[in-house]
Amino acid sequence: MSYFTHDFIQFLKDLSNNNNRDWFNENKKRFENSVKLPFENFIQEMIHRIHEDDEEINLTTKDAVFRIYKDARFSKDKLPYKTYASAVISPGGRKDFTTPGIYLEFKAEEIRFYGGAHFLDKDQVQNIRRSISDNMDGFKLLIEDKEFKKLFGKIHGEQNKRIPQELQEAVKTQPLIANKQFYYYAILGAEKLTSKNLAETLMKYYFAGKPLHQFLKSAMLG
Repeated sequence: MSYFTHDFIQFLKDLSNNNNRDWFNENKKRFENSVKLPFENFIQEMIHRIHEDDEEINLTTKDAVFRIYKDARFSKDKLPYKTYASAVISPGGRKDFTTPGIYLEFKAEEIRFYGGAHFLDKDQVQNIRRSISDNMDGFKLLIEDKEFKKLFGKIHGEQNKRIPQELQEAVKTQPLIANKQFYYYAILGAEKLTSKNLAETLMKYYFAGKPLHQFLKSAMLG
């Protein structure tokens, strides 16, 4: 079934052009009917599907979905609303970034699917680096998997210029050991939003990233 109508896209376009409280309050019912409720229902469907594969995913939509209201207290951008709908599906949801999960962001122009490990502390980074160093061949198979490369291309993340001495030889063979984050993403066209097969399409991306996801999850624990 299709969860979204074309007004999901149109509302986000209109909000981009009218990002102020007066306009939003006048269109709040439209927001709830065309954006908020359909997105929450879709995320619930994704939670259900992923839970069938991973029992650790046992959260509510409230735990997963971010509010559209921006926290502009520490930002130069004082516009009050986000112009996209987003959610984190992981064991801890949107308030816990310590465990890898998936992040979905639906804009008027595109869909973004993210996976991997992004918000890492120093120990977690070191644990992942050591796991890669100790499993070079296995890690190479994960990132060069045909389906992974087709859908995501490569792993992204900032890199440290200084690497611990014990890993300096390994990083020559596998430059990703220098990373501070290990994430992958894909961008889909906005036309997919109104597709009846959107959940199936995103689950395809979920399963393509799953082996690397499991590697990172295990590696973070040391």
